[in-house]
Amino acid sequence: MTREAKAEAPRPPQVLRGMRDFLPQQMLLRQEIIDRFRAVFERFGFEPIDTPLLEYYEVLAGKYGEEGEKLMYHFQDHGGREVGLRYDLTVPLARFVAAHRHELTFPFKRYHIGPVFRAERPQRGRYRQFWQCDVDTVGTRSMLADAEVLLVWIEALDSVNVPNVVIQVNHRKLLQALARHAGVPAEQALLVYRAIDKLEKIGADGVREELLRHGVAEPAARAVLDLVQLRGEPAPVLAEVRERLAGDPQATVAVQELEELFRYLQLLGADPRRYA
Repeated sequence: MTREAKAEAPRPPQVLRGMRDFLPQQMLLRQEIIDRFRAVFERFGFEPIDTPLLEYYEVLAGKYGEEGEKLMYHFQDHGGREVGLRYDLTVPLARFVAAHRHELTFPFKRYHIGPVFRAERPQRGRYRQFWQCDVDTVGTRSMLADAEVLLVWIEALDSVNVPNVVIQVNHRKLLQALARHAGVPAEQALLVYRAIDKLEKIGADGVREELLRHGVAEPAARAVLDLVQLRGEPAPVLAEVRERLAGDPQATVAVQELEELFRYLQLLGADPRRYA
């Protein structure tokens, strides 16, 4: 046998696990979807921005909680700087606004479409590199801005013929009040938000198990699920929430803001079947 024959066969070319190549027909479809989205965004007055894939790690650290930081690509570059690949488009937006605040006009309406990176275990429908599309208004407390963003997404998804879409509305202040009402310690509140976000995917039993696994007490887990499973039209559901959380000023403010949001959606002519 010759020395050449003993040599190890070259590894076939392949992409990293959790990454993908896109063929021309896939890219043409992506470009068509993005073009339709852009047309809707810009019709509503939103402007495009872009940010680097890499940010200083200190910009990204501490924004996603312990679980999120475990999924962040974080390393030293050749200059010894601690850097990370962007995990989403929200933290880069905050850094962008802080860096360019003297160049922007507020309220600042922006959209951003681009790849993000998460070092999670690849599985069906979940990849380490994927695209996100964000629309945000910065610099106003008006619920009209929130209503406009919801209307933008209803129209954007209609533009690409996605059927039966229902946009789920939440409010961070209300989630915080809910966690307090249920007796969840403040340091565990983030776990509650993440578990609730999976309700449609893993069901009530799955959310309960996740809460218990992360150390949330059984009575608190039951109380959380009791509240988040309220169903119905916005007005009666919010009235029920207002009554149950009557002693929490933050909950009162959140309910008032959500009532205002739904009034604006009605005035803007948004299809009530498309949001909840």
